[in-house]
Amino acid sequence: MLRILATLKIAARALRRNKLRTVLTMLGMIIGVGAVIAMVSIGNGAKFRIEEQIASMGRNVILIWAGNFTRGGIHSGWGGAGTLTVEDAEDIQREIPGVAAVSPEVRMGAQIAAGNENWATTVLGESPEYFGIRQWPITEGASFTEQDVRSASKVAVIGKTIADQLFPGEDPLGRVLRIRNAPFKVIGMLWPKGLSVQGSDQDDIIIVPYSSAMKRVQRISNIRSINVQAAKASLLNMVQDQVAGLLRQRHHIAPGKDDDFTVRNQEEIADMATAQSRTMTVLLAAIAMVSLVVGGIGIMNIMLVSVTERTREIGIRMAIGARGRDILLQFLTEAVTLSAIGGLIGIGAGIGVSKILSARLSWPTLIPPEWVVSAFFISAGIGIFFGFYPARKASNLDPIEALRYE
Repeated sequence: MLRILATLKIAARALRRNKLRTVLTMLGMIIGVGAVIAMVSIGNGAKFRIEEQIASMGRNVILIWAGNFTRGGIHSGWGGAGTLTVEDAEDIQREIPGVAAVSPEVRMGAQIAAGNENWATTVLGESPEYFGIRQWPITEGASFTEQDVRSASKVAVIGKTIADQLFPGEDPLGRVLRIRNAPFKVIGMLWPKGLSVQGSDQDDIIIVPYSSAMKRVQRISNIRSINVQAAKASLLNMVQDQVAGLLRQRHHIAPGKDDDFTVRNQEEIADMATAQSRTMTVLLAAIAMVSLVVGGIGIMNIMLVSVTERTREIGIRMAIGARGRDILLQFLTEAVTLSAIGGLIGIGAGIGVSKILSARLSWPTLIPPEWVVSAFFISAGIGIFFGFYPARKASNLDPIEALRYE
């Protein structure tokens, strides 16, 4: 223990001998570690925001889109063809065990108006179960009912943005708005969600019974998507497989033929949505790691210079009894001290940059503790790796030649 303390004191004295050189040597580690922490925190923040957005879809959700098939060499894409029907949704609810709720969905962009105000927005046609599937509570008024769906009632639940645009400073409940000239009565207000990850306003929305959207607004017979909720997470994959099998049977799709629908569960959607952010995080961290390697090379360079400058000192220490391993430990300690202190300062700098970016630019940041710990040990490891050669060179000096060195 005493030997270790003595080695640390000698290392500290050697580093203080040329303060400017020590600071400049540590600068590479500071920048490298700080860049790694900042880049990873930004990447993780973006990933967390996307996962949060996916979670706002609800729990144990399976989404079914019409399309995503190839016929005649033409790829239609999700929702590109109206191949789903309300009867498909009803059969899923009725025939597949483990399904908690189902909502057929009609989505459209529409110009809406109330009095002298008008606005372009998104209109969703859904069933009453949609609000439970999406875990989207109604703060004022009430949802429409199954009776409203059966009778295609002209009633609507609106988001906060719609209320602010069409009924500024007024209570929207009971008021009438027009969707493509069809009058709808406002019966409920959605809980505000704010902006999505992509920057779109989630409160800029109107939800009406799907039958009303189909018969009174769009005048269509098919739907573009279906929302399905499994009873629990453990049933998600089983329900997804059974949904796909039922739809293939209903749509008379022969084995080996392309589906005329796409089925994805919430976990798959989250994986697809976060794949790009994960790739970007890894890429940014890899680029930042390059500066760590550069910092390690800087440490090796300075330690080699230090060995040359202190050759006579090394010879004197060996002459009075110091062994090669003592010299090796001494120079290795100096290299690790340089990198470790630089790493600690870099961690602080990286956290500080992340906080500033989050506060000033509203960028989401999330600093993972495991990366902070890893960054410190990586910086110390770089000190050992790049400091070993100079330390080894110092320990192998011949004492007689070292004493003669001028």
